[in-house]
Amino acid sequence: MKVGIIGCGTMGSGIAQVAATADCQVVIFDVDGEALKKSEQALSKIMARLVEKGRLSEEKANTIKSNIRYTSDMNDFAEEIEIVVEAIVENIEVKHKVFQELESIVSKECIIASNTSSLSITSLAAGIQKAERFIGIHFFNPAPLMKLVEVIPAIQTSREVLDKSIQTISDWKKVVAVAKDTPGFIVNRVARPFYGESLRIYEEGVADFATIDWSLKTLGGFRMGPFELMDFIGNDVNYTVTETVFTAFYFDPRYKPAFTQKRFSEAGYLGRKSGKGYYNYDENGRRVISNESEKSHNSDLGQQIFDRVLVMLINEAADALFLNIASAEDIDNAMTKGVNYPKGLLAWADEKGIDWCVSKLDELYNEYHEDRYR
Repeated sequence: MKVGIIGCGTMGSGIAQVAATADCQVVIFDVDGEALKKSEQALSKIMARLVEKGRLSEEKANTIKSNIRYTSDMNDFAEEIEIVVEAIVENIEVKHKVFQELESIVSKECIIASNTSSLSITSLAAGIQKAERFIGIHFFNPAPLMKLVEVIPAIQTSREVLDKSIQTISDWKKVVAVAKDTPGFIVNRVARPFYGESLRIYEEGVADFATIDWSLKTLGGFRMGPFELMDFIGNDVNYTVTETVFTAFYFDPRYKPAFTQKRFSEAGYLGRKSGKGYYNYDENGRRVISNESEKSHNSDLGQQIFDRVLVMLINEAADALFLNIASAEDIDNAMTKGVNYPKGLLAWADEKGIDWCVSKLDELYNEYHEDRYR
């Protein structure tokens, strides 16, 4: 299979590696020649590390590298490319311009896909002549390591294109979750309470960052606490996603951004990449451990925090299922494979019991009388 990738940043390069590993012939395009060189050099380093660790044979590593061709001429996509995945800046006008140029080059049968995490697939599809060939194919970072890929058909997408896209991504050894074209798709929608409710708990003065993180990791089994994860993602990036989802859902209070995160972003306290966020980091991005982080924690408070965040996550997953955003299996797969949750949220709800979930939400609504807890 011949595959085209637009954009050789982290995501584009990662997707190219995934396709090349599956023995596809890949053409990766970027207008920046220097960025193409860096992408090629980065792949060589990755392959060398994998060979050194015994995860790949030298022969396979060389095959992966030879499967990728780098170009600054989009006309190279005219060579019987079957699918093109775009992974460039999250700007709808820029994407429309690129897709219109692309459509004039590729064959009529070529699938055109976007890796967007926040834009409407239907709106993107509307920008090309043959909208039925357009689809969303959303990888998670880093693409070679993360198992999940969300596949999002636009209203215009044909069944043939959807089926072929699912088969292609499955052939690339990824777990596919099919999602309706709504803001945030599955993961970026359902995961919002992990950040938003934790920030709300902090803003109410219930607990500090370290206590909330301790609660979700120790009692919930999450690999990273919400504040650790926001620092890892970047407060600027995470805040923008929340704000985008909040606006797209007509300012539904469940997705309301937090002033704390906005102020941290404005101050340049972005997390690991800036050396300071909710925690402090050294020049290598390692967290500087303070005596405060070693303090003992109140188990009752921890349980209260965990229960509150968990029931909000479960409610979001249940709402996504109720509104047919995705199947129960795909919702749970999305959260376990896409963001490494310890359990699927719907499975967690079954384990806790519907009475527990309803009771916890009712407690929150009775205390705050906000639609956030409906």
